[in-house]
Amino acid sequence: MTILDLSPGDQTVTVSGDTTLPEVFAALPAGLYPPFPHVNLPGTVGDLILRGGFGQTFPFASDILGVTFRAPSGRVIRAGGRTVKNVQGYDLTRPFVGSFGLLGEALEVTLRLRPGLSTGHVVHPGPLAPTAARFTWAAPDGTHAVHFGHEREVRALLDLPGAVPVTTPPDYAPLFPNGMGIGEGGPLRDLRFTWHDGAAHPTPPALFRTLAASL
Repeated sequence: MTILDLSPGDQTVTVSGDTTLPEVFAALPAGLYPPFPHVNLPGTVGDLILRGGFGQTFPFASDILGVTFRAPSGRVIRAGGRTVKNVQGYDLTRPFVGSFGLLGEALEVTLRLRPGLSTGHVVHPGPLAPTAARFTWAAPDGTHAVHFGHEREVRALLDLPGAVPVTTPPDYAPLFPNGMGIGEGGPLRDLRFTWHDGAAHPTPPALFRTLAASL
């Protein structure tokens, strides 16, 4: 893995596409959080960007400030940058997020970091539903919710009926020996997809295929 740039003041971090999610958490100072929960998923940050995130209850693409990627043609393209108000290449960053590899492979990714005074992770028996928590997903052991922010907000999460604190980040990689795909009957489900073992991807619209061909 490679942490290419970490700027706590600007609340950004740039990593190589082959960095894992736990490696990002290990590199960050206390009180700053990336746009994904503290779990281990198969693959890397680059793979997560291609899948369009996991478990988030907010627009994931808005926290991807920039991406350098290699298009299927072999061309290396730099979109966006490391500042929130960056305009150059910004429009190409958005379609790359959640493109499931159609636009290419992520080489470098710049993430927006968000501050939080406190954090909490619980699993509870209730159904998966929209929530005020930053992240939520259903797993074999119940519905998980993760939030960081003001201590009062985190306390509300910890006080959910039936909630059990999670103290060890879950490792979901063994559930997906062939990678995370989408489909029915998978072991993980968030508010977008049910994730299953394999490489099934959404069918892209014709306009998106045209964009990929132009790169």
